Amino acid sequence: MSYKFINAHVFTGTDWLPGSSVKISNDRIAEISQASPASDATDDQTTVVDFGGDYLIPGLIDLQLYGGSDLFLNDQPTPETVRHIYNAHARNGTTTLLPTIHSTSLDIMRESMAAVQAVRTENPFGVPGIHIEGPYFNPIKRGAHSMAYVRTPADGELEALFSTDADVIRILTLAPEILTPVQFATIKQLKHSNTLLSLGHSNATYQQATAAFNDGIPLATHLYNAMRGYESREPGVVGAVFDHPAVYASIIADSYHCNPTTIRIAYRLLGERLFLISDALFANPPRPTFELGQFVVHYEPDTNGPGRYVNNEGNLAGSAITLIDCVKIAVEQAGIPLTSALRMASTVPAEIISMGDQLGKIQSGYLANLVRLDKDLCVKSVWTSGQQLA
Repeated sequence: MSYKFINAHVFTGTDWLPGSSVKISNDRIAEISQASPASDATDDQTTVVDFGGDYLIPGLIDLQLYGGSDLFLNDQPTPETVRHIYNAHARNGTTTLLPTIHSTSLDIMRESMAAVQAVRTENPFGVPGIHIEGPYFNPIKRGAHSMAYVRTPADGELEALFSTDADVIRILTLAPEILTPVQFATIKQLKHSNTLLSLGHSNATYQQATAAFNDGIPLATHLYNAMRGYESREPGVVGAVFDHPAVYASIIADSYHCNPTTIRIAYRLLGERLFLISDALFANPPRPTFELGQFVVHYEPDTNGPGRYVNNEGNLAGSAITLIDCVKIAVEQAGIPLTSALRMASTVPAEIISMGDQLGKIQSGYLANLVRLDKDLCVKSVWTSGQQLA
């Protein structure tokens, strides 16, 4: 099927093209032009959509989220759950995502990997892999992760983890200071080249974190949260992230995990090496309670914000939003330019997972994962692979 969007305020991933037209043919972007609508000839096989000045942006890309509107990957590690998670977030403009599992048993990790692998086969650009967050964390910075699972690798565990479907792991978050040099070397040796290591839930010193960044860890997970903070005598993990010339860091812009001022400071220091994640446990609408063994959380509504999840110890346990909400909060509360906020939620994460030649831009030949926003940044329509979602 072919579409032609006219009168659109197009964000290409780098620039804005007001009053523009975009042609979609099958699953790809075929043409972008700034011709006037009167000169835009179409054939009978093309559906014309007049945007009336609305924004057309690349589909958003969320590299860390756990559940959809009801199902949670740790709880039900099946392909059906993965599809549910994708569909729940896609209708909010997130057209590519990494389903994420928190610290759990090796069996659940492998079942989740297999479930994501099955869906990746049918939807490689929508679900290109999994984010495994934990369990190799520092207990001091475990946050809402259950002590029953936070651990160092058992003998043979790493070999088993990477023995099947290793290429489906796109991000593995760990605390390097709790690993022996042999264990860290084993992870680097066994992991697939697609897999990015990310430093998180870590109490590393500045020196330890910097050494890890220089030794094969290019990412940091949810900046400020569950990591040693910045102090004058010990810059910690946060200081190492700010001081490093190349590391990228995700941030949860939900107004609970990070005060908007801290988001703005991080953006000033890191620029577009900062990228947005939702860290969503559930969304659309948020599920009120959830129990999985010792992992027990409940949703706390907030009349001044989107609400949040906390565990039974009172620790912040995850968000109740989707990535477009993060974009809005980054713009409206943290004062980040819209161009940068959109790049931090699409173009930059596409490049991080080595899919920047297919996703994250509105450019001829790119996949037609597209989102229509009104001027209040509310999602009006979504297209995935050139097909409009119902």
